[in-house]
Amino acid sequence: MIIEPKRIAELDSKELEAIMNRSMDDISSVYEHVRDIVMDVKLGKDEVLLKMSGEFKTDVSIADLEVDAREIRNAYDEVSPEVVEALKTAARNISFFHRAQKEREMWSVEIREGIMAGRLTRPIDRVGCYIPGGRAAYPSTILMTVIPAREAGVLDIVATTPAGKDMTVNPVTLVAADIAGCDRVFKVGGPWGIAAMAFGTGTIPRVDKIVGPGNKYVTAAKMIVYGQVDIDSPAGPSEALILADESANAGFIAADFLSQAEHDPDSAAVLVTTSSDIASQVCALIEREYPDLPRKEIFNSSLSRHSWVLIADNIDEAIDFTNDFASEHLQIMTEDPFMTLNRIRHAGSIFLGPYSPVPAGDYASGTNHVLPTGRCARMFSGLSMDDFIKKPTFQYLSKSGLAHLKNTVVTLAEAEGLPMHARAVKARFVQRT
Repeated sequence: MIIEPKRIAELDSKELEAIMNRSMDDISSVYEHVRDIVMDVKLGKDEVLLKMSGEFKTDVSIADLEVDAREIRNAYDEVSPEVVEALKTAARNISFFHRAQKEREMWSVEIREGIMAGRLTRPIDRVGCYIPGGRAAYPSTILMTVIPAREAGVLDIVATTPAGKDMTVNPVTLVAADIAGCDRVFKVGGPWGIAAMAFGTGTIPRVDKIVGPGNKYVTAAKMIVYGQVDIDSPAGPSEALILADESANAGFIAADFLSQAEHDPDSAAVLVTTSSDIASQVCALIEREYPDLPRKEIFNSSLSRHSWVLIADNIDEAIDFTNDFASEHLQIMTEDPFMTLNRIRHAGSIFLGPYSPVPAGDYASGTNHVLPTGRCARMFSGLSMDDFIKKPTFQYLSKSGLAHLKNTVVTLAEAEGLPMHARAVKARFVQRT
């Protein structure tokens, strides 16, 4: 059998460790190599990008590094009207959802009489979006990264994506970039693209924050430039956990399980259920469909290395396991999914009920598909409006307000050995002649 059910209570320590660690990207093996690339780009700028791009086109020029208006127009001619309309529908929903996240531009509270404190909301000036393009094109990622930045009010949004033969970019990706409102698109992928946005190259502008998923080379580059720029959460191979009870539809679960496994050889698909019957049915359905699956090399790897069907003794054990797993995608197929939702602490994006498959969120329901993987949902959230804004604080103190704090501030400043801090407060209460 491709996958056999196993009880959570019967997992040994090595199996449990394998499940929890699943396909986490180990960037240590590529870190030094990527750091060399990043430093090359930092020092050599456009010259390094041109040299790297030489494998895609002979006599590559600076102009080849950026998508121009003609390429955008031609892309619309190459993409079917149905795909264009689908991208527009998805874009509208993503815009609607992320616009709802917008906070007040300013708020303040009176701490006590004479002391007012508050916070501003201000967009980042320039954001760089990384769009993967190795195994496949991901126009949906353009929508998911550019649209929230645009809704947040970011002034300048650029994107980098790997180039293909003759320095071309997938036309669907270009149409998506245009629909999303991306200002500029550059044909530079991998660590070169990340470094170019982090440091600027002359052609590619320096950004303030880089967002978007990628392979371990891209992840390593983002970690290396962090501090030079801000980044979103680390992102590795895709993963999903399905939490189900006896009310769930085994056919739906099997379809969802396989849809997750087809992402990548390192993708992780896990079912945890309180029903032995559901577990057995799902395994049997996967076994039945396996001979006709496309892209066998991907399924062979993801199903055998990172996919599990687990049986919990009760719903409490199932939920505890779910929270420990802290999945990128979590599907809840229980009799009352909203009640179950109340007990979930860690997940990137949550899909409730039998008619909320993960692909709905991947493309068009409005929520974001740039999500934390590898248990990072314990401390990171998916991409949102919050990733594109800063929140500086402000305060106003009247003389009487400062007088209320005078002794407190002076005492603490002197306790920390900073007499000039204390003096800055005392000076405001010295009688001047």
